[in-house]
Amino acid sequence: MHSGKSAWDGVEGPTEEQVAYCIRCGLCLSVCPTYKESLRETESPRGRVALVAKAIEGELELTRNFKDHMYRCLACLACTHICPVGIKPAELCLEARYAIEQVQPTPLLKPLLFRGIFPRTGLLELLTKPVALYDRSGVRKVVNALGVTGVLPSQLRDMERMLPNRLPWRGTRHQLPDRVLARGERRAHVAYFLGCVQGVMMAEGCKATVEVLAENGCDVVIPKQVKCCGMPMVGYGFKDEARQMARHNIDLLLGLNVEAIITDCATCGSSLKEYPEWLENDPEYAERAKQFAAKVRDISEFLVELGIRPPAGQVGARVTYHDPCHLCRAQGIRSQPREVLRAAGVDLIEMKESDTCCGSAGTQLITHYHTSVGILERKMDNVAATEAEIIASGCPGCQMQLNLGVKRRGLDARVVHPSQLLAQAYRKKKSDE
Repeated sequence: MHSGKSAWDGVEGPTEEQVAYCIRCGLCLSVCPTYKESLRETESPRGRVALVAKAIEGELELTRNFKDHMYRCLACLACTHICPVGIKPAELCLEARYAIEQVQPTPLLKPLLFRGIFPRTGLLELLTKPVALYDRSGVRKVVNALGVTGVLPSQLRDMERMLPNRLPWRGTRHQLPDRVLARGERRAHVAYFLGCVQGVMMAEGCKATVEVLAENGCDVVIPKQVKCCGMPMVGYGFKDEARQMARHNIDLLLGLNVEAIITDCATCGSSLKEYPEWLENDPEYAERAKQFAAKVRDISEFLVELGIRPPAGQVGARVTYHDPCHLCRAQGIRSQPREVLRAAGVDLIEMKESDTCCGSAGTQLITHYHTSVGILERKMDNVAATEAEIIASGCPGCQMQLNLGVKRRGLDARVVHPSQLLAQAYRKKKSDE
Protein backbone atom coordinates (compact mmCIF):
# COMPACT_ATOMS: atom_id res chain seq x y z
CA MET A 1 0.00 0.00 0.00
CA HIS A 2 1.27 3.47 -0.83
CA SER A 3 0.42 6.98 0.27
CA GLY A 4 -0.35 8.32 -3.18
CA LYS A 5 2.08 11.19 -2.59
CA SER A 6 5.23 11.66 -4.64
CA ALA A 7 8.38 10.32 -3.04
CA TRP A 8 9.64 13.91 -3.14
CA ASP A 9 6.38 15.61 -2.27
CA GLY A 10 6.89 19.27 -1.42
CA VAL A 11 10.37 19.65 -2.92
CA GLU A 12 11.75 20.35 -6.39
CA GLY A 13 12.04 17.20 -8.50
CA PRO A 14 10.83 15.43 -11.65
CA THR A 15 7.15 15.96 -12.46
CA GLU A 16 4.47 13.70 -13.88
CA GLU A 17 4.42 15.74 -17.10
CA GLN A 18 8.08 14.84 -17.77
CA VAL A 19 7.38 11.10 -17.79
CA ALA A 20 3.77 10.88 -18.98
CA TYR A 21 4.50 10.64 -22.70
CA CYS A 22 6.95 7.74 -22.69
CA ILE A 23 5.55 5.21 -25.19
CA ARG A 24 7.96 2.47 -24.09
CA CYS A 25 9.14 1.94 -27.66
CA GLY A 26 12.63 0.90 -26.53
CA LEU A 27 14.62 2.98 -29.01
CA CYS A 28 16.65 4.36 -26.10
CA LEU A 29 17.85 0.85 -25.22
CA SER A 30 19.72 0.66 -28.52
CA VAL A 31 21.98 3.60 -27.64
CA CYS A 32 22.33 3.35 -23.85
CA PRO A 33 25.86 2.29 -22.77
CA THR A 34 24.75 0.98 -19.38
CA TYR A 35 21.98 -1.14 -20.88
CA LYS A 36 24.34 -2.57 -23.52
CA GLU A 37 26.74 -3.53 -20.75
CA SER A 38 24.20 -5.12 -18.37
CA LEU A 39 21.17 -5.96 -20.56
CA ARG A 40 19.02 -5.15 -17.53
CA GLU A 41 15.87 -3.09 -18.02
CA THR A 42 16.43 -1.14 -14.80
CA GLU A 43 19.75 0.09 -16.20
CA SER A 44 18.13 1.41 -19.35
CA PRO A 45 16.61 4.86 -19.93
CA ARG A 46 13.16 3.32 -20.32
CA GLY A 47 13.58 1.51 -17.03
CA ARG A 48 14.73 4.63 -15.23
CA VAL A 49 11.78 6.62 -16.58
CA ALA A 50 9.46 3.91 -15.25
CA LEU A 51 11.14 4.03 -11.84
CA VAL A 52 10.85 7.83 -11.68
CA ALA A 53 7.18 7.59 -12.72
CA LYS A 54 6.45 5.14 -9.91
CA ALA A 55 8.24 7.40 -7.40
CA ILE A 56 6.14 10.36 -8.58
CA GLU A 57 2.99 8.28 -8.14
CA GLY A 58 4.05 7.33 -4.64
CA GLU A 59 4.48 3.64 -5.44
CA LEU A 60 8.24 3.62 -4.87
CA GLU A 61 10.20 4.92 -1.92
CA LEU A 62 13.66 6.46 -2.11
CA THR A 63 15.47 3.27 -1.18
CA ARG A 64 19.18 2.65 -1.64
CA ASN A 65 18.34 0.54 -4.70
CA PHE A 66 16.32 3.36 -6.27
CA LYS A 67 19.14 5.83 -5.66
CA ASP A 68 21.68 3.48 -7.20
CA HIS A 69 19.67 3.22 -10.42
CA MET A 70 19.52 7.02 -10.64
CA TYR A 71 23.28 7.27 -10.16
CA ARG A 72 24.10 4.55 -12.69
CA CYS A 73 23.00 6.85 -15.51
CA LEU A 74 26.06 8.31 -17.30
CA ALA A 75 24.12 11.39 -18.45
CA CYS A 76 25.58 10.84 -21.93
CA LEU A 77 22.32 12.15 -23.49
CA ALA A 78 22.18 9.47 -26.21
CA CYS A 79 18.67 8.53 -25.05
CA THR A 80 17.48 12.14 -25.18
CA HIS A 81 18.58 12.47 -28.79
CA ILE A 82 16.89 9.31 -30.01
CA CYS A 83 13.59 9.59 -28.09
CA PRO A 84 10.73 10.16 -30.58
CA VAL A 85 8.47 11.91 -28.05
CA GLY A 86 10.98 14.15 -26.28
CA ILE A 87 11.51 12.31 -23.00
CA LYS A 88 14.80 13.30 -21.34
CA PRO A 89 15.79 10.34 -19.15
CA ALA A 90 19.24 11.68 -18.22
CA GLU A 91 17.75 14.97 -17.07
CA LEU A 92 15.15 13.04 -15.07
CA CYS A 93 17.92 11.13 -13.27
CA LEU A 94 19.76 14.35 -12.39
CA GLU A 95 16.56 15.94 -11.10
CA ALA A 96 15.76 12.80 -9.11
CA ARG A 97 19.20 13.02 -7.47
CA TYR A 98 18.44 16.60 -6.46
CA ALA A 99 15.06 15.55 -5.04
CA ILE A 100 16.70 12.71 -3.10
CA GLU A 101 19.26 15.12 -1.61
CA GLN A 102 16.48 17.44 -0.45
CA VAL A 103 14.39 14.68 1.12
CA GLN A 104 17.23 12.53 2.47
CA PRO A 105 20.38 14.65 2.91
CA THR A 106 23.54 12.57 2.66
CA PRO A 107 26.04 12.14 5.50
CA LEU A 108 29.24 14.15 5.84
CA LEU A 109 31.37 13.06 2.86
CA LYS A 110 29.30 14.31 -0.08
CA PRO A 111 28.42 17.68 1.48
CA LEU A 112 32.08 18.11 2.44
CA LEU A 113 33.15 17.47 -1.15
CA PHE A 114 30.51 19.48 -3.00
CA ARG A 115 30.01 22.30 -0.51
CA GLY A 116 33.43 22.50 1.04
CA ILE A 117 36.02 21.51 -1.58
CA PHE A 118 34.80 22.06 -5.16
CA PRO A 119 33.84 25.71 -4.58
CA ARG A 120 37.36 26.39 -3.28
CA THR A 121 39.91 26.01 -6.04
CA GLY A 122 42.87 26.58 -3.72
CA LEU A 123 41.74 23.79 -1.40
CA LEU A 124 41.19 21.46 -4.36
CA GLU A 125 44.75 22.16 -5.52
CA LEU A 126 46.10 21.54 -2.03
CA LEU A 127 44.38 18.16 -1.78
CA THR A 128 45.99 17.01 -5.04
CA LYS A 129 49.52 17.84 -3.84
CA PRO A 130 50.17 14.34 -2.44
CA VAL A 131 49.16 12.83 -5.79
CA ALA A 132 51.43 15.24 -7.66
CA LEU A 133 54.28 14.45 -5.26
CA TYR A 134 53.77 10.73 -5.84
CA ASP A 135 54.08 11.33 -9.58
CA ARG A 136 56.82 13.95 -9.81
CA SER A 137 59.09 12.48 -7.12
CA GLY A 138 59.66 9.40 -9.23
CA VAL A 139 57.90 7.11 -6.75
CA ARG A 140 55.14 6.38 -9.26
CA LYS A 141 57.65 5.36 -11.91
CA VAL A 142 59.43 3.02 -9.51
CA VAL A 143 56.18 1.54 -8.21
CA ASN A 144 55.00 0.76 -11.72
CA ALA A 145 58.39 -0.56 -12.85
CA LEU A 146 58.43 -3.00 -9.93
CA GLY A 147 54.85 -4.05 -10.57
CA VAL A 148 53.75 -3.04 -7.07
CA THR A 149 50.37 -1.85 -8.31
CA GLY A 150 49.74 -5.35 -9.64
CA VAL A 151 48.93 -6.58 -6.13
CA LEU A 152 46.24 -3.94 -5.64
CA PRO A 153 42.55 -4.67 -6.23
CA SER A 154 41.72 -3.99 -9.87
CA GLN A 155 39.69 -0.87 -9.09
CA LEU A 156 42.48 0.79 -7.09
CA ARG A 157 45.00 -0.19 -9.74
CA ASP A 158 42.87 1.41 -12.47
CA MET A 159 42.29 4.55 -10.42
CA GLU A 160 46.08 4.95 -10.20
CA ARG A 161 46.51 4.30 -13.92
CA MET A 162 43.80 6.83 -14.78
CA LEU A 163 45.91 9.70 -13.47
CA PRO A 164 47.59 11.82 -16.18
CA ASN A 165 51.17 10.87 -17.02
CA ARG A 166 52.67 14.15 -15.81
CA LEU A 167 50.80 15.88 -13.00
CA PRO A 168 51.66 19.57 -12.47
CA TRP A 169 53.04 20.50 -9.05
CA ARG A 170 51.65 24.01 -9.23
CA GLY A 171 48.02 24.56 -10.20
CA THR A 172 47.48 25.74 -13.77
CA ARG A 173 46.12 29.08 -12.60
CA HIS A 174 49.53 29.77 -11.07
CA GLN A 175 51.32 28.87 -14.30
CA LEU A 176 49.25 31.02 -16.64
CA PRO A 177 49.55 34.82 -16.67
CA ASP A 178 46.52 37.04 -16.12
CA ARG A 179 46.59 38.15 -19.74
CA VAL A 180 48.13 36.97 -23.00
CA LEU A 181 48.27 39.34 -25.97
CA ALA A 182 47.35 38.46 -29.53
CA ARG A 183 50.11 37.50 -31.92
CA GLY A 184 49.85 39.34 -35.18
CA GLU A 185 46.70 41.26 -36.05
CA ARG A 186 44.25 41.44 -33.15
CA ARG A 187 40.95 39.79 -34.03
CA ALA A 188 39.13 39.29 -30.73
CA HIS A 189 39.16 39.90 -26.99
CA VAL A 190 38.18 36.77 -25.04
CA ALA A 191 38.19 35.25 -21.56
CA TYR A 192 39.44 31.73 -20.89
CA PHE A 193 37.38 29.72 -18.40
CA LEU A 194 39.79 27.59 -16.40
CA GLY A 195 37.86 24.60 -15.07
CA CYS A 196 38.56 22.50 -11.98
CA VAL A 197 40.06 19.35 -13.47
CA GLN A 198 42.12 21.26 -16.02
CA GLY A 199 43.24 23.60 -13.26
CA VAL A 200 44.77 20.82 -11.18
CA MET A 201 45.63 18.06 -13.66
CA MET A 202 45.70 19.26 -17.27
CA ALA A 203 48.17 22.13 -17.38
CA GLU A 204 49.60 21.32 -20.82
CA GLY A 205 46.19 21.30 -22.44
CA CYS A 206 45.27 24.62 -20.81
CA LYS A 207 48.51 26.25 -21.93
CA ALA A 208 47.94 24.98 -25.46
CA THR A 209 44.43 26.46 -25.59
CA VAL A 210 45.67 29.89 -24.53
CA GLU A 211 48.58 29.64 -26.98
CA VAL A 212 46.29 28.71 -29.85
CA LEU A 213 43.96 31.60 -29.07
CA ALA A 214 46.89 34.04 -29.10
CA GLU A 215 48.19 32.58 -32.38
CA ASN A 216 44.76 33.27 -33.84
CA GLY A 217 44.83 36.93 -32.95
CA CYS A 218 43.05 36.90 -29.59
CA ASP A 219 43.84 38.97 -26.55
CA VAL A 220 43.13 36.46 -23.78
CA VAL A 221 42.25 37.38 -20.21
CA ILE A 222 42.49 34.51 -17.70
CA PRO A 223 40.47 35.30 -14.56
CA LYS A 224 41.82 33.19 -11.70
CA GLN A 225 38.76 33.73 -9.48
CA VAL A 226 36.44 31.53 -11.56
CA LYS A 227 34.72 28.75 -9.68
CA CYS A 228 33.62 25.29 -10.72
CA CYS A 229 31.10 25.31 -13.59
CA GLY A 230 28.65 23.53 -11.29
CA MET A 231 28.19 20.21 -13.07
CA PRO A 232 29.70 18.06 -10.26
CA MET A 233 27.15 19.60 -7.90
CA VAL A 234 24.26 19.01 -10.30
CA GLY A 235 25.45 15.46 -10.89
CA TYR A 236 25.34 14.64 -7.19
CA GLY A 237 22.15 16.42 -6.21
CA PHE A 238 23.53 19.73 -4.96
CA LYS A 239 21.72 21.96 -7.44
CA ASP A 240 21.49 24.96 -5.09
CA GLU A 241 25.28 25.01 -4.76
CA ALA A 242 25.57 24.80 -8.56
CA ARG A 243 23.37 27.85 -8.88
CA GLN A 244 25.62 29.73 -6.48
CA MET A 245 28.64 28.84 -8.62
CA ALA A 246 26.75 30.04 -11.69
CA ARG A 247 25.94 33.41 -10.13
CA HIS A 248 29.57 33.94 -9.15
CA ASN A 249 30.87 33.10 -12.63
CA ILE A 250 28.26 35.29 -14.33
CA ASP A 251 29.20 38.29 -12.16
CA LEU A 252 32.91 37.75 -12.75
CA LEU A 253 32.95 37.02 -16.47
CA LEU A 254 30.25 39.43 -17.64
CA GLY A 255 32.16 42.13 -15.81
CA LEU A 256 35.15 41.62 -18.11
CA ASN A 257 33.28 42.89 -21.19
CA VAL A 258 34.84 40.31 -23.49
CA GLU A 259 33.46 39.18 -26.81
CA ALA A 260 33.52 35.47 -25.96
CA ILE A 261 34.04 33.15 -23.00
CA ILE A 262 36.19 30.21 -24.12
CA THR A 263 36.29 26.77 -22.55
CA ASP A 264 38.25 23.69 -23.57
CA CYS A 265 36.25 21.29 -21.38
CA ALA A 266 33.11 19.76 -22.91
CA THR A 267 31.41 19.43 -19.53
CA CYS A 268 32.22 22.99 -18.48
CA GLY A 269 31.02 24.32 -21.82
CA SER A 270 27.69 22.52 -21.69
CA SER A 271 27.15 23.60 -18.08
CA LEU A 272 27.96 27.25 -18.75
CA LYS A 273 25.51 27.21 -21.65
CA GLU A 274 22.84 25.75 -19.34
CA TYR A 275 23.02 28.59 -16.80
CA PRO A 276 19.80 30.15 -18.23
CA GLU A 277 17.94 26.92 -17.37
CA TRP A 278 19.51 26.68 -13.92
CA LEU A 279 18.56 30.29 -13.12
CA GLU A 280 15.33 30.70 -15.06
CA ASN A 281 13.36 31.38 -11.85
CA ASP A 282 15.91 33.83 -10.44
CA PRO A 283 14.59 37.35 -11.18
CA GLU A 284 18.01 38.93 -10.68
CA TYR A 285 20.02 36.51 -12.80
CA ALA A 286 17.65 35.00 -15.40
CA GLU A 287 18.38 37.61 -18.07
CA ARG A 288 22.06 37.94 -17.19
CA ALA A 289 22.43 34.16 -17.49
CA LYS A 290 21.14 34.37 -21.07
CA GLN A 291 23.64 37.14 -21.88
CA PHE A 292 26.39 35.05 -20.34
CA ALA A 293 25.51 31.81 -22.15
CA ALA A 294 25.35 33.62 -25.49
CA LYS A 295 29.07 34.37 -25.14
CA VAL A 296 30.22 30.85 -24.22
CA ARG A 297 32.13 28.96 -26.90
CA ASP A 298 34.08 25.74 -26.96
CA ILE A 299 37.61 26.40 -28.22
CA SER A 300 37.01 24.43 -31.43
CA GLU A 301 33.66 26.12 -32.02
CA PHE A 302 35.22 29.54 -31.57
CA LEU A 303 38.24 28.90 -33.78
CA VAL A 304 36.09 27.68 -36.66
CA GLU A 305 33.79 30.71 -36.33
CA LEU A 306 36.81 33.02 -36.26
CA GLY A 307 38.69 31.20 -39.01
CA ILE A 308 41.75 29.16 -38.08
CA ARG A 309 45.05 30.72 -39.08
CA PRO A 310 46.87 27.91 -40.92
CA PRO A 311 50.10 26.94 -39.17
CA ALA A 312 53.20 26.58 -41.32
CA GLY A 313 54.09 23.37 -39.49
CA GLN A 314 52.25 20.05 -39.44
CA VAL A 315 51.98 17.35 -36.78
CA GLY A 316 51.85 14.54 -39.31
CA ALA A 317 50.72 11.84 -36.85
CA ARG A 318 48.00 9.20 -37.14
CA VAL A 319 45.19 10.52 -34.90
CA THR A 320 41.73 9.31 -33.94
CA TYR A 321 39.08 11.43 -32.21
CA HIS A 322 36.64 10.57 -29.42
CA ASP A 323 33.52 12.76 -29.23
CA PRO A 324 32.80 13.78 -25.61
CA CYS A 325 29.09 13.35 -24.88
CA HIS A 326 28.73 16.90 -23.56
CA LEU A 327 30.34 18.31 -26.68
CA CYS A 328 28.68 16.36 -29.48
CA ARG A 329 25.21 16.01 -27.96
CA ALA A 330 24.81 18.69 -25.28
CA GLN A 331 26.38 21.37 -27.52
CA GLY A 332 25.98 19.92 -31.00
CA ILE A 333 29.71 20.31 -31.72
CA ARG A 334 31.03 17.52 -33.92
CA SER A 335 32.77 18.83 -37.03
CA GLN A 336 34.68 21.70 -35.40
CA PRO A 337 37.17 19.63 -33.35
CA ARG A 338 37.92 17.64 -36.50
CA GLU A 339 38.58 20.87 -38.38
CA VAL A 340 41.04 21.87 -35.65
CA LEU A 341 42.80 18.52 -36.01
CA ARG A 342 42.97 18.79 -39.81
CA ALA A 343 44.37 22.32 -39.46
CA ALA A 344 47.14 20.79 -37.33
CA GLY A 345 48.07 18.57 -40.26
CA VAL A 346 47.23 15.18 -38.75
CA ASP A 347 46.17 12.00 -40.50
CA LEU A 348 42.68 11.76 -38.98
CA ILE A 349 41.33 8.21 -38.76
CA GLU A 350 37.72 7.98 -37.64
CA MET A 351 36.98 5.29 -35.08
CA LYS A 352 33.76 3.29 -35.02
CA GLU A 353 31.19 4.64 -32.54
CA SER A 354 33.29 7.75 -31.91
CA ASP A 355 30.37 9.42 -30.13
CA THR A 356 29.62 6.53 -27.76
CA CYS A 357 30.38 7.28 -24.11
CA CYS A 358 33.78 6.16 -22.83
CA GLY A 359 32.34 5.25 -19.42
CA SER A 360 33.87 8.09 -17.42
CA ALA A 361 30.91 10.37 -16.56
CA GLY A 362 33.13 12.03 -13.98
CA THR A 363 33.31 9.48 -11.19
CA GLN A 364 31.82 6.26 -12.57
CA LEU A 365 35.17 4.47 -12.29
CA ILE A 366 34.87 5.02 -8.53
CA THR A 367 31.14 4.58 -7.98
CA HIS A 368 30.26 1.91 -10.58
CA TYR A 369 33.59 0.40 -11.50
CA HIS A 370 32.59 -2.72 -13.45
CA THR A 371 30.11 -0.85 -15.64
CA SER A 372 32.65 1.91 -16.30
CA VAL A 373 35.47 -0.41 -17.41
CA GLY A 374 33.07 -2.58 -19.42
CA ILE A 375 32.01 0.45 -21.46
CA LEU A 376 35.65 1.55 -21.72
CA GLU A 377 36.68 -1.83 -23.15
CA ARG A 378 34.19 -1.43 -26.00
CA LYS A 379 35.58 2.04 -26.68
CA MET A 380 39.16 0.75 -26.66
CA ASP A 381 38.28 -1.99 -29.16
CA ASN A 382 37.34 0.80 -31.55
CA VAL A 383 40.40 2.88 -30.69
CA ALA A 384 42.77 -0.06 -31.22
CA ALA A 385 41.24 -0.81 -34.62
CA THR A 386 42.40 2.61 -35.90
CA GLU A 387 46.05 1.92 -34.98
CA ALA A 388 46.28 5.59 -34.01
CA GLU A 389 49.40 7.06 -32.41
CA ILE A 390 47.35 9.77 -30.72
CA ILE A 391 43.83 9.87 -29.29
CA ALA A 392 42.33 13.36 -29.14
CA SER A 393 39.34 14.42 -27.06
CA GLY A 394 38.03 17.74 -25.77
CA CYS A 395 37.08 16.68 -22.24
CA PRO A 396 39.48 16.11 -19.31
CA GLY A 397 37.28 13.34 -17.88
CA CYS A 398 37.32 11.52 -21.21
CA GLN A 399 41.07 12.05 -21.53
CA MET A 400 41.70 10.44 -18.14
CA GLN A 401 39.42 7.51 -18.94
CA LEU A 402 41.03 7.00 -22.36
CA ASN A 403 44.47 7.24 -20.76
CA LEU A 404 43.42 4.39 -18.49
CA GLY A 405 42.22 2.44 -21.53
CA VAL A 406 45.58 2.89 -23.25
CA LYS A 407 47.41 1.54 -20.20
CA ARG A 408 45.02 -1.38 -19.75
CA ARG A 409 45.57 -2.38 -23.38
CA GLY A 410 49.28 -1.61 -23.46
CA LEU A 411 48.81 0.56 -26.55
CA ASP A 412 51.62 2.73 -27.87
CA ALA A 413 49.49 5.87 -27.98
CA ARG A 414 49.05 9.10 -26.07
CA VAL A 415 45.90 11.04 -25.20
CA VAL A 416 45.71 14.80 -25.79
CA HIS A 417 43.34 17.71 -26.25
CA PRO A 418 42.95 18.86 -29.91
CA SER A 419 44.37 22.24 -28.86
CA GLN A 420 47.67 20.56 -28.02
CA LEU A 421 48.11 19.31 -31.58
CA LEU A 422 47.28 22.66 -33.14
CA ALA A 423 49.67 24.38 -30.72
CA GLN A 424 52.32 21.82 -31.69
CA ALA A 425 51.86 22.74 -35.34
CA TYR A 426 52.30 26.45 -34.54
CA ARG A 427 55.43 25.72 -32.49
CA LYS A 428 56.86 23.65 -35.32
CA LYS A 429 56.61 26.68 -37.55
CA LYS A 430 58.65 28.70 -35.08
CA SER A 431 61.34 26.05 -34.68
CA ASP A 432 61.81 25.95 -38.44
CA GLU A 433 62.32 29.71 -38.75
